[in-house]
Amino acid sequence: MNSTESRRQFLRQAGLSAAVAALAGPGAVAAVASPLTNTMQNDDKKKLGWAVVGLGKFATEQIMPNFKDCKHSKLVALVSGTPDKAKKLAKEYGIDEKSVYDYQNFDSIKDNPAVDIVYIILPNSMHAEYTIRAAQAGKHVLCEKPMATSEEDCKKMIDACNKAGKKLMIAYRAQYEPYNLDAIARIKKGELGKIKFITADHGRHVKPTEDKADVWRVQKKLAGGGSLMDIGIYSLNAARYLTGEEPVEVTAQIYSDPNDPRFKEVEDNVAFTLRFPSGALACCTSSYSYQSVKRGRIFGEKAWLDLDPISDYYEHNMKIGKEDGEMEPKIQEGNQFAAEMDHMSESVMQNKTPRTPGEEGLRDVRYMMAIYEAAKKGKSVKV
Repeated sequence: MNSTESRRQFLRQAGLSAAVAALAGPGAVAAVASPLTNTMQNDDKKKLGWAVVGLGKFATEQIMPNFKDCKHSKLVALVSGTPDKAKKLAKEYGIDEKSVYDYQNFDSIKDNPAVDIVYIILPNSMHAEYTIRAAQAGKHVLCEKPMATSEEDCKKMIDACNKAGKKLMIAYRAQYEPYNLDAIARIKKGELGKIKFITADHGRHVKPTEDKADVWRVQKKLAGGGSLMDIGIYSLNAARYLTGEEPVEVTAQIYSDPNDPRFKEVEDNVAFTLRFPSGALACCTSSYSYQSVKRGRIFGEKAWLDLDPISDYYEHNMKIGKEDGEMEPKIQEGNQFAAEMDHMSESVMQNKTPRTPGEEGLRDVRYMMAIYEAAKKGKSVKV
């Protein structure tokens, strides 16, 4: 069977066309990349060309519109399994129809010199295949999180990009968001004192029978897992970048209602703890069966800090509590999507390693696998 026939068979078996069309993704300490020279900022010719792979809800409602705020990135190509939709969007964004690809002819993107970077926004199990194919086509890659559904695939992605001499970055948008960056800075300065404990919770009500954007999320073959891999990764990654440490031990419990058809293949509720070298602990949760929550609280010896929400697209809040009272710092909201994409473009332009590289994605996948193992065994797992 040739690669095209194999691809079509996978699409039929996995119901990928609907899954990709419905895709609605939510996203080492990072900071907004330092600006390039004024000459480069003001010269549109220095904007790198981007191809978006997967035209689901997240791509069309969040990523594509935000290219307008990018200083170093421009949208020049689309990849989709839905030709009519792709052509309509291409016209809307002024993209040449010759720069519209499907999943069968994707590899021919190598012949398009306008494309410098490929942004993979597909169901989790497909990240590895398209990252590897993009690298082999000579393109740099920004890949949505989770990076992949196994450590093995993460390593293959890193190896493929290294072999091709191309950058690989994972889309941890919260690490480019002003409120999160301010919290990181306050912790580093010691404003909270020694960090003792973190709580982080992420939940969303998945409704696959009502919203086609949720269909792929409850399919193990496409998602790789349930709430942990989809939104629990925000809690996990936040605990890491807020402490500035890597966990050394995890414990976990998982529960899914056996009578709920949504959870025949993937998990619903996950509660996990992380122990860090400093002694700090993080208690994190994720769920697919309650209303939206995206919050985090950091407890230090001198003060506590709330980010609620911590991982919203456009609105954030911070509250800090000390012995003498509470305050709510007001920080200018920034376009985390544009900042993230421009950081990738700058990394390519300046030949620097992105601040959330493939190795960052690999670490989270490794920890999530340990969380699954801890829940299965009912005991702590060293990492």
